[in-house]
Amino acid sequence: MKKFALWVLLALLIPLQASAAVKWEEGKHYEEVDKPLSDSPQVVEFFSYWCPHCYRTEPFVAELKKSLDEGVKFEKAHVNFMPYASQEVQDEVTTGMLIAKALKQEDKLSAAIFNYIHKQRATITGIKDIRNIFIINGVDSEKFDKLAKSFGVKSMLGKNNKLVEDYRREVRSVPTFIVNGKYKVQIGRDLTPTERLELFNYLAAKRD
Repeated sequence: MKKFALWVLLALLIPLQASAAVKWEEGKHYEEVDKPLSDSPQVVEFFSYWCPHCYRTEPFVAELKKSLDEGVKFEKAHVNFMPYASQEVQDEVTTGMLIAKALKQEDKLSAAIFNYIHKQRATITGIKDIRNIFIINGVDSEKFDKLAKSFGVKSMLGKNNKLVEDYRREVRSVPTFIVNGKYKVQIGRDLTPTERLELFNYLAAKRD
């Protein structure tokens, strides 16, 4: 009886998997890039705080992070090639993002940076502006200064910029989402919010 039930379950799952494969088409919903497959399931969003579309995409990103299947890691990579500020200033803002991550306040402080640029229409000129934004949002000034100079944050900045450099050819605009290091998501307007989330989880489960 148990074997029969198992066969019934398998019979139900196989059509579902085949249906998903048919639903999502390479060239229409995603592009396979010439990069190695990541060791584990992951979604990387390449973005910029200066990018208006990235700012408007934040509510979707928040929903995506909650909806990813168990075991799928989400990461943000802040690019430094936008025309709105120098590379040095963009790297200093990336440092701010990484300090927020070290403080485990990434969502709150990232939103504060976005709001400073897009709601307050203020100009970020360097790390001192990020410091002021964070202090206003409750971060201890001494803790900020210590993290800004720390080896850990500087190491994370190097890894962020290396990732941006490695995918520079694939990331021609932001936001760009790369799943498992190999699948560049193409989010069409014809997709519902639910379908967009399904697409990410389909690609995160794709290991070939």
